[in-house]
Amino acid sequence: MPLKTLVVDDHQAARVGLISLFEGSSIEVTETAADGEEALQKLESGQIDVALIDVQMKKMDGLSLLSSIRQAIPDLPVVLISAYDYPVYIARAVANGAQEYVLKSDPIAGIEAAIRHAVEHREVRPGGRLDSIRRKMSEPLSADVPELPVTSREGQVLRHVAFGLSNREIATSLGISVETVKEHVQNILRKTGASDRTDVAVRAVRLGIVD
Repeated sequence: MPLKTLVVDDHQAARVGLISLFEGSSIEVTETAADGEEALQKLESGQIDVALIDVQMKKMDGLSLLSSIRQAIPDLPVVLISAYDYPVYIARAVANGAQEYVLKSDPIAGIEAAIRHAVEHREVRPGGRLDSIRRKMSEPLSADVPELPVTSREGQVLRHVAFGLSNREIATSLGISVETVKEHVQNILRKTGASDRTDVAVRAVRLGIVD
């Protein structure tokens, strides 16, 4: 049975292009939207199986839309699509509950497979881009990094900070409260002597804690 898909992209050519690419596949583009507000309105119908959302949009970017969808329709499968393979975008997609992150340059069969997995399993696809970054963020820091004398949990928080995630996104990703995240961040800054989270994030990148 074709999957009823909402395509969200602020470029008409991109929306039309995706409709054309999915012709003859198991993905049926039944709705399109040019921005986040329009997308949320169309999702109210409850007739959508999955949303395919562009990350870079001017009015409401895809990550902000993803966050809004998770509040309004927690179980809706969402796949993000982008022209850019940026770890920061992918990390934020993980934290905000996307099922996969694909590139516009990926083969159409790969995008179709990602969408089908999102609908059928409602979880991050093993071996996909989100899975790779998720594993990286959850890894404990190696003990041979004396410049970052933090606990295992603080190390996880530090990886999230280095990827550019907000306290709310870190809390969602790790399943802890925002107040607990703030406490961990303060401990990290104190232990490392960093002036702020940007400073400690730069140090983490330089030390190879994130790629």
